[in-house]
Amino acid sequence: MKQREGCVALATMMLLLLFSTVAAVPRWLSETGGNNYLTNQELWFSQTLDHYTPYDHRKFQQRYYEFLDNFQKPDGPIFLVICGEYSCNGIKNDYISVLAKKFGAAVVSLEHRYYGKSSPFKSLTTENLRYLSSKQALFDLAVFRQNYQDSLNAKLNRTKTENPWFTFGVSYPGALSAWFRLKFPHLTCGSLASSAVVLSVYNFTEFDQQVGESAGADCKAALQETTQLIDEKLATDGKALKASFNAADLEIDGDFLYFLADAAVTAFQYGNPDILCKPLVEAKKTGEDLVDAYAKYIKEYYLGTSGETTQTYNQKNLKNTAVSENSSDRLWWFQVCTEVAFFQVAPSNDSSKIVFTNGSQDPWRHASKQISSPDIVSPSYMILGYGSNVICYCLLVPLAEYNLIASILSVPSYTITCHNCGHGTDMRGCPQSPFNLEGNEKNCTSPDAVHKVRQKIIEHMDLWLSQCQDTDTGRNCI
Repeated sequence: MKQREGCVALATMMLLLLFSTVAAVPRWLSETGGNNYLTNQELWFSQTLDHYTPYDHRKFQQRYYEFLDNFQKPDGPIFLVICGEYSCNGIKNDYISVLAKKFGAAVVSLEHRYYGKSSPFKSLTTENLRYLSSKQALFDLAVFRQNYQDSLNAKLNRTKTENPWFTFGVSYPGALSAWFRLKFPHLTCGSLASSAVVLSVYNFTEFDQQVGESAGADCKAALQETTQLIDEKLATDGKALKASFNAADLEIDGDFLYFLADAAVTAFQYGNPDILCKPLVEAKKTGEDLVDAYAKYIKEYYLGTSGETTQTYNQKNLKNTAVSENSSDRLWWFQVCTEVAFFQVAPSNDSSKIVFTNGSQDPWRHASKQISSPDIVSPSYMILGYGSNVICYCLLVPLAEYNLIASILSVPSYTITCHNCGHGTDMRGCPQSPFNLEGNEKNCTSPDAVHKVRQKIIEHMDLWLSQCQDTDTGRNCI
């Protein structure tokens, strides 16, 4: 729900893999421990502010990272790990580490413009956000890729030589990875697009339906009853209800309901369904208070273990134009409202209604008005074009939408079916929180299912990288 991205599974020089949704609220799962990053040493690149205006020569400093421990000089591949709607604090030690070792690759990662420490402006007014878009971000990646290649050539005392490149991304960065291969096929041998949002959806009612299906009959019934009880209590004593969830600061009811809905969705999306469902189902069977049981889950797990904060859901927070670590909320909502969409509203004529009890865009529309001048959101991205060499992995997407996108792109697709699989399982393992070093799959309920898809990824990468080296294609200038 944090506008999580609806996904697709594709493949043949794009690898896409399953469980997508767009997070209206940016999320990068919390990690602890020094081994969670291959590197967090900051490097800086002078980036063009507006790639679409030749006479605008303004630049800004964009943060990036490089990890060369596995690099087989001079001709090894370069893996470009794309960061997204969050502060990019290093190169994660997930499955990319395994792939880098196998292929002898250098790994570089570029922070998305405006996020983290890569802000072009000192104030995030709506006027200053005009250069925040996936279109500009794609050119950022292209310019960075070319500059890094030139820099590497200079270090190796060579000219006009190109290493084979391969891009990676999960969720929104997964879409950027796919789009990058489609828009700049000469700059990368292929791309992995994990849980990627490649096809914009305005009213994403299927998300609510899929959560209900993934929850199973017992948990779905418990969630529906909990939602109904919360609605009743909110109408009679909303102040006390919010306090019981440690959310008294969410004065707007829509913000509070958004917070409650997202907390449930997170359990399914990131591979921890039992943490939510077991206590709720047990409470329903024994006649205990379902609202109390849900409040305990939110306080202990969502606000506790996961480290989420209620301020993420506070519309007042979206009005803050100061550049800070909390800026991601405002920035991502701007992107959601101007191009991404995927509003996860409940079906108006369906009985599931796990996420919201109404079928409107509330609270999305209210939040969007805080950061975007247009009254109506206008998603701009559909498909950039057809192409090959993209591997797609998708998980927990409505089957109909999954089949639609796969048929549109006419490429092979891969899915992973497993009880605690989730967003980006192919790169992150199971569950996605707490962090799994090297994306270890041993804790997945079906590790063989994850392993088989990973083997397919390796096979495609091996073929495409060898073809790229043999034919000297997939590279050259922008």
